[in-house]
Amino acid sequence: MKELETVALLKNIPGKGLFRGDVGVVVSVLSDDVVEVEFTDNTGKTRILTPLNKEDLIRLRLENVKV
Repeated sequence: MKELETVALLKNIPGKGLFRGDVGVVVSVLSDDVVEVEFTDNTGKTRILTPLNKEDLIRLRLENVKV
């Protein structure tokens, strides 16, 4: 995963108010296994900025794919 990639959470993390399917953006790569992700509300205001294991995230493809 790289900075500015859009990701979705694969599991619930209720202690942080995060749930499976929440969408965020990678803002920093902290190590080979951990990235810092920003989750925002509907207005674009940051809800939480938190480090997460890459294994708990999936990169979302937002570009068009030719079939």
